[in-house]
Amino acid sequence: MSHRISNKFYLIILVVFGLSLLAFKSIMKETTEEKAIRPNVIFVLADQWRADAIGYAGNNDVITPNFDRLSKESLVFENAVTVMAVCAPWRASFLTGQYPLTNGVFYNDRPLPNEALTIAEIYKEQGYQTGYIGKWHVNGHGRGEPAFSARDKPVTKDRRQGFDYWKVREVTHDYNNSYYFDENDQKQYWEGYDAFPQTDSAISYIKKNKDNPFFIMLSWGPPHNPYHTAPEEYRKLYDPSKITLRPNVPEALQDSARQIIADYYAHITALDKSMGDILDAVEKEGLSENTIIVFTSEHGDMLFSKGVLRKQRPYDESIKVPMLIRYPKKLSNPRTIRGPINTPDLLPTLLGLSDIKVPKTVEGTDYSKSLIQGKDITSDGALIMLPVPFHEWQFMNGGREFRGIRTDRYTYVKDLVGPWLLYDNQIDPFQNNNLVDLPKYKDLQDSLEKVLKSKLKQTKDEFLPADYYMTKWNYSYDKNDSTRSKNYLLINR
Repeated sequence: MSHRISNKFYLIILVVFGLSLLAFKSIMKETTEEKAIRPNVIFVLADQWRADAIGYAGNNDVITPNFDRLSKESLVFENAVTVMAVCAPWRASFLTGQYPLTNGVFYNDRPLPNEALTIAEIYKEQGYQTGYIGKWHVNGHGRGEPAFSARDKPVTKDRRQGFDYWKVREVTHDYNNSYYFDENDQKQYWEGYDAFPQTDSAISYIKKNKDNPFFIMLSWGPPHNPYHTAPEEYRKLYDPSKITLRPNVPEALQDSARQIIADYYAHITALDKSMGDILDAVEKEGLSENTIIVFTSEHGDMLFSKGVLRKQRPYDESIKVPMLIRYPKKLSNPRTIRGPINTPDLLPTLLGLSDIKVPKTVEGTDYSKSLIQGKDITSDGALIMLPVPFHEWQFMNGGREFRGIRTDRYTYVKDLVGPWLLYDNQIDPFQNNNLVDLPKYKDLQDSLEKVLKSKLKQTKDEFLPADYYMTKWNYSYDKNDSTRSKNYLLINR
């Protein structure tokens, strides 16, 4: 009797052990399968590419067949708005999902703090391989070091913010004589026009990591000026005399604008070739369905609209950028998204699409649920700002501190004096008629003022003079950035 009980007891133990083992194997299988189905992320970033300079946006002059093809398979963001239309602040805001006055990068060539939690670190913690290729521009130089002194130096391992695969130059716009530093800080050279071998490097990375979830960021330098340095075969595609100008380009500058825009478009068509190579590689490796592909830019370029070049200004040519997101597995209905999306929103939205929890340090909004459900973005507007004017739009050139809101229809901007700009972009798409302080638009202006105040309160932005922020972060001005006339705020009022 005792022997039979003992055997029964051992049998129960064996059954329980067997069931536990099966449960453990099931959990491990689910974990492995979950890891296998996590989406890859390919983030392609161009520099200074404004929203209207692409075929799918209705531009009949620029040649972009591959981006046009991608747009038919993607969410097309009609109002992708850069929070601060200049290089380093956009990058720091994207990497952290924070506003520039939170992470401290509101001035070019200032360092993103090591302790910042970045997109690469978040994906890496989830088991992703991480890689970065191209322009970096958030290492910066320390106080007391010469301006731009970090641009030609390697970014040490502790300053790579979670990226492992590394072929990076802090900053260069010499696209035909371009070098980078590898993981070991060794200088290497890109052969020819650097966007082409950089793209090849990204494709190689994709192929090598196709069996693991990966996050790769490819950061091209073009179409940022110098405009005339695209490969000759692409420059030959454009006749300046046939370039269509925006109506807000002054007549006296139209010949210059046509030449510059023709060269600008040559860079864009060269990059279109590279985008086609990426799309072909992703398809060839069988990764299309479960790979998130994002294309966007840091900011635009005025290109002589309103008589000026470059960025930082609050006009659409400067603040609006192209943006596409393709993810067939979850975003199966390509469409246009009209709701404004701001730079800090990109990180949490990507995390949401990847089923990764958004950290508390992130200030942007996760729009992934709406996008997956086939809805538009519900947003009261994207915040635009310039806490400190500098370099190309320093105080001496009319630069001024501003804060503003870009909704899907209106632009409202204040400087330190008060309301500065109000545009109805639906009836005035080239922003020629400033409606600010006109009695007819008082209710509209008041409502946008409330939205702006709410945004500033939410982001703890007191909207103070530039010197306050430079002192707070222990920064020094470069060159003549701090030089201003007594009445500089009244320029062009």
